[in-house]
Amino acid sequence: MVDLIPRTVLFGNPERVSPSLSPDGRQLAWIAPDDGVLNVWVAPVQGGGDGSAPGGAIHWDAAAAVTTDRDRGVRVYTWAHDGRHILYLQDRGGDENWRLFDVDLPTMVHRDLTPYDDVQVQLIAVDKRFPTDVLVGINRDNPELHDVYRLDLVTGELQKVLENPGFIGWVADAQMVVRAGVAPQPDGGLVLMVRDRGIQDWRPLLTVPAEDALTTGPLSFTVEGSSLLALSSVGVETARLVRIDLADGKTEELAGDPEADITGVRLDTDTWEPQTATVLKDRAELIVLDPAVRPDVDAVAALDPGEPDIGSGDDDDAWWLVAFNHDDGPVSYFAYERASRSGRFLFEHQPALSKYTLGAMEPFSFRSRDGLTVHGYLTFPPGEGRAQLPTVLNVHGGPWARDVWGYDPEAQWLANRGYLCVQVNYRGSTGYGKSFVNAGNKEWGGRMHDDLVDAVAFVVDQGWSDPERVAIFGGSYGGYAALVGATFTPELFRCAVDIVGPSNLKTLIESIPPYWAPEIEVFHQRVGNPETEEAFLWSRSPLSRVADIKRPILIAQGANDPRVKQAESEQIVAALAEAGVEHEYLLFPDEGHGFAKPENRLRFYAAAEVFLARHLGGRVEA
Repeated sequence: MVDLIPRTVLFGNPERVSPSLSPDGRQLAWIAPDDGVLNVWVAPVQGGGDGSAPGGAIHWDAAAAVTTDRDRGVRVYTWAHDGRHILYLQDRGGDENWRLFDVDLPTMVHRDLTPYDDVQVQLIAVDKRFPTDVLVGINRDNPELHDVYRLDLVTGELQKVLENPGFIGWVADAQMVVRAGVAPQPDGGLVLMVRDRGIQDWRPLLTVPAEDALTTGPLSFTVEGSSLLALSSVGVETARLVRIDLADGKTEELAGDPEADITGVRLDTDTWEPQTATVLKDRAELIVLDPAVRPDVDAVAALDPGEPDIGSGDDDDAWWLVAFNHDDGPVSYFAYERASRSGRFLFEHQPALSKYTLGAMEPFSFRSRDGLTVHGYLTFPPGEGRAQLPTVLNVHGGPWARDVWGYDPEAQWLANRGYLCVQVNYRGSTGYGKSFVNAGNKEWGGRMHDDLVDAVAFVVDQGWSDPERVAIFGGSYGGYAALVGATFTPELFRCAVDIVGPSNLKTLIESIPPYWAPEIEVFHQRVGNPETEEAFLWSRSPLSRVADIKRPILIAQGANDPRVKQAESEQIVAALAEAGVEHEYLLFPDEGHGFAKPENRLRFYAAAEVFLARHLGGRVEA
């Protein structure tokens, strides 16, 4: 048997992650622990021979933490284009009321730029043409809507430049003027609204039916501001990259795939024209749109055997930062110089993983009972064979998201402990076109669950899984699915693990955060309407079938979760106690929708590991 991977390696803080170059390429920032808490670090980059261009060598010995968080850690940050300010978002206890902070590197002065209680800040735009300006969205005046403010990094002054007329997303042009917005409609669709330069009034550019709402959205203006780049499935099956002319609304397809959605686009830093697009199938595939970057893409692919993810670089686009994903090892990061077409290794996100044998993440597919092709991933225990394995069905959250190939700490943890980890992109998952995602409409606890049950039947029929030792595990929607598994199909699963999963769909929808209110029709169309479909929602709620539970359940909840309130766990825990059902309940008073603090993650996974071993017979770290 392979060595046990310590939980601290799998679920503790990464050693380094999220590298980002300063606009001039002379400093590298990244996130790493400082006294056990994730913070932003910065190190100088060696200059070129004439002192005018970056040379690429990182002075690691001069690295220093530049943020001073001592609570939840910094997880989201960016450079301002003046090259001296690091911007980052932080909430309190997981409440998702994000504030914007900065640190001025020459002086090390720290500021809370949006010091407002119970207000959420969104970062809309930074631009190299306006290096000391930032556009932010703030729901200070109306908790349901984010108005647009211009932030002056020199003075710290915030000036409201646009009152929100009811939009849920913004796009700024190259003059740092917001000229596109997304207006939700009563039928669950969207209208992409634009305004011309110098004109305040908005006009519709693209009407998006409800069936396309999850696979369509704006990306960026072109630099001259006469057209808009967007992802769109309107009139076709999968999301394509398109250019929409603002004058006449004509749409030109730039990239697309008949089987899967375009999920990412990289733009030229000067022209804002697309260089590459990513289509996500079982593995990510890169489409080169600008022939000038073809030699760079080929050179990048030769740096590392992993799957490349080309991220940001410097403002001149002379350097790219590339993350290489591996299913059986740590993520590795490189700095790539376009002039020489050479790369420099930076670091791995968790080098200690290389000491252990990890499992391969293997794509698989099967036909659902009603004929859909459903995709997913299998991670087998290394060295344990493939027959009659204890199995954990690990259900992704969202549900409008998907599992992807690459390093997954939960999959590796489960496989290392002796379980076959099964991950399923059930109907309603994104990435497979609009018909597949729309097949999940009002199928929470219905055909979405059937897909999960059919996946279990598939791995059992192959002889890989022991049908008497199958658990269901997941967070958010995956937590709901775990509760559904315990209540709707109680004979199938030996036990269930629910992380921040809703137990009553009516109370879930009625308690959404205020800034989700403009999108309430999404819930009504895709889950159900509490006012008109109360009985239906109750029939799809695990709380309605507590009496049917026959197997143990572990429930974990963050007390400050704004999406799935603490009451969602409390009400089913109370029902379990009243029914005398074996259960464990972990409440984390300083967490929200998931566990940001490593000590809380480690506490949860230690409990889950013991729980699964007790009921399935896997291994446990001493």
